[in-house]
Amino acid sequence: MSARSETTVILPANLHARPAGQLTKAAAGFQSTVELDYAGRTVNAASVLGVMGLGATAGASVTVRATGEDADEAAKAIAEILATAE
Repeated sequence: MSARSETTVILPANLHARPAGQLTKAAAGFQSTVELDYAGRTVNAASVLGVMGLGATAGASVTVRATGEDADEAAKAIAEILATAE
């Protein structure tokens, strides 16, 4: 049975190329599948084009959802990147 973790982050800055790249690199380092939800859309956090395609802007609420063996750690790590995006 796999674990599931979910958290919501308010973005301090637009989700542009630099934080999207950091996010996808971090997501690829986990066994869990990590997804981002924003404005009714869900994307795989390991896809830089998907993450950038969300179009999330400063002040937006983005939900991080992870499913797998290391779901808690994955969700926390991705949420931290989103929370500190510049």
